[in-house]
Order: sequence, then C-alpha cells, then structure tokens
Amino acid sequence: MSEKNFLSQSYDLETQDDTLAHYEAWAETYDQELSENDYAQPQRCAAALASHIDKRDIRILDIGCGTGLSGVALKNLGFSNIEGCDFSSLMIEKAKDTNVYQRLFEADINKKLEIETETYDAAVAVGVLSFAHVRTDALREMLRIIKTGGLLVIGLNEKYWSHDKVGEKLEKLSQERVLEVLSQEYGDHLPGTGLGGWVATIKKRH
Repeated sequence: MSEKNFLSQSYDLETQDDTLAHYEAWAETYDQELSENDYAQPQRCAAALASHIDKRDIRILDIGCGTGLSGVALKNLGFSNIEGCDFSSLMIEKAKDTNVYQRLFEADINKKLEIETETYDAAVAVGVLSFAHVRTDALREMLRIIKTGGLLVIGLNEKYWSHDKVGEKLEKLSQERVLEVLSQEYGDHLPGTGLGGWVATIKKRH
C-alpha cells in the first residue's frame, strides 16, 4: 500500500480488522496527507464546542483521537483538560508527541468502554463515524460517558452521513429525549479532495 493511496483507500475498507491495519500503516504519514488536503474537521469541531461552552478547563474526551489533530485544535482554542482514546496503539504513540493530552489510552468505541458513566463534561468524535470503523449505534455509548447536560460534537464526511442516515438517527434519538441537537452544519471536510462533511453539536438529556 503506497502512502499516496492511504486517504483514498480509507473509504473502501470493509471490516474493522482492515481499518485497524490501515490506520496502523498510515500513522507515520497521516498528518502530512491530511494537511495536504486541508482537513477541516478538527478545527470545525473544536470551534463548535467552543461556541457552546464558556469554560476551557472542562474535562474532554477526544474519541478516536488518532494522531492528535483534534486535540491540537481544541488546545488552540484554550481547552486544557483533554484526554484521548483510539483503537490504534501506533496512532496513540503519534498523539503523545502533541503534548496536549492529560491521558491517552486504547479503546474500541464499538464496544462498551471501561469508563464510568457520566465521567466527562464533553466529548468530540472527529472523523470517527465512518464505513468499517465506528457505526452510529455507538452514539449511545459516547453519550453514556458524558455528564447529563454535557456536549458531544461529531464530525463526519458527507458520504457516511448520507449512507447511514445520521441526521435521521439523531432526530430519532432527539424524539426519544436521549439528546438535543444544538447545531448541525454542513461545510468543508477535506477541501483538497472536494469532500464536504457535517458537524453536529449534541447535548445529553439523560
């Protein structure tokens, strides 16, 4: 697998094992390739969280933190109490180099996390919901670890948003009073490839 194909092949993965192997192999050049394509979601998601929260010392979990791009974006907006998790140990090793995380640990968000209920004030999941990676069903687990009234910001590409009918699923969870959608905005995802994406800011109801 050549470096230049990592990004394009990330949309063709079929299983979680394929996804893990792909991101482990991509870890070394991940930041460079996304930077070359103007990856916008980390900044968009950090800005969305900042627009709804005044305090910058809240405890945040960066779900699927990867190499730490989203953690850096949060830090740049003044957030200082950030933890991160990812299913790739090699990605976590790269994330350590950013020096923005209070703690980093391995976790698979498709399974129940070994985290107490209502641990975090907020969480972000940037580019995590996608084909052969994390499904929308994992939203309930993400919300479980957030305090009632806390926020979850998700950012994902337009292809998966449409494929998995994410907007409709958020509406259903809203009707069940599991969450409240505070904002839902379409914009840049990877402008360098012409791909757009969605950012949704969600408030946990109970």
